[in-house]
Amino acid sequence: MKKVLITGANSYIGVSFENWARTHYGDQLSVDTVDMMDKSWKSKDFSIYDIIFHVAGLAHVDVGKVDADTKKHYYDVNTKLAMEAAQKAKNEGVRQFVFMSSVIVYGDSAPYGRQKIIDMSTKPSPANYYGDSKWKADKGVRKMACDHFTVTVLRPPMIYGKGSKGNYPALASMAKKLPFFPDIRNERSMLFIDNLCEFLCQVMICGEGGVFFPQNREYTRTSEMVKLIGEISGHKVRVSRFWNWVVKLAGLIPGRISGLANKAFGNLSYDQSMSRYDFDYIVADLRTSIERTEG
Repeated sequence: MKKVLITGANSYIGVSFENWARTHYGDQLSVDTVDMMDKSWKSKDFSIYDIIFHVAGLAHVDVGKVDADTKKHYYDVNTKLAMEAAQKAKNEGVRQFVFMSSVIVYGDSAPYGRQKIIDMSTKPSPANYYGDSKWKADKGVRKMACDHFTVTVLRPPMIYGKGSKGNYPALASMAKKLPFFPDIRNERSMLFIDNLCEFLCQVMICGEGGVFFPQNREYTRTSEMVKLIGEISGHKVRVSRFWNWVVKLAGLIPGRISGLANKAFGNLSYDQSMSRYDFDYIVADLRTSIERTEG
């Protein structure tokens, strides 16, 4: 039985992982959680754990006009806190440190009409301070790896599932209301929360280190997902290329509007070969994942 400590209480990923591990791997993984909101975590005894799973962090940032204090806060939480947790784990003899990085370290989605496929040769290039704060932590914790301290870094694409925050709820809301939707043939890597949790359990049980790129087995097209959400929710959405001009126009408007258009309809995908490992972690295909999310 391996003992896992989640650093970061009440996070969507942390809570989902704890429930999944308890239900499916209760005989192999025992999970505790510590709050990172104040400095009391520093007195927590890490030495009794085999694995530290660091999920504490700030996400879903609006990177528009923000002040210096806001930026500093992101670096304090996403970079400094992760480094401190990893160093404490190493000092106290923990064998594995699992860190949630993000596809955001590779920059934003490609604009509407352009491809962006990330492969093993693609170099990280954050587009803003949020991505940079994750990238600095990603690099920093990996430098601590040694023979007795395994560092496992995940760079997942957009994560979604029941109760998730961010882009998926906004998309689902539109899918349940709009009668029409543009048929943009974009391509995005995404990761259903149950697939992520299964991946985490597998990589913790085997104790493997390195950088990992878990994703769903199939790419997602925004229009396909909207149509599927509508269908499962009992609302018919007519997908048509007739409305594509609206997206094209939005992509030409500088600032927030083009940013939203590119986020929703741009391209951002991992080469599928990067996400194949010696263990199978896909427990739900796209349709099943939407049924579980909307059910």
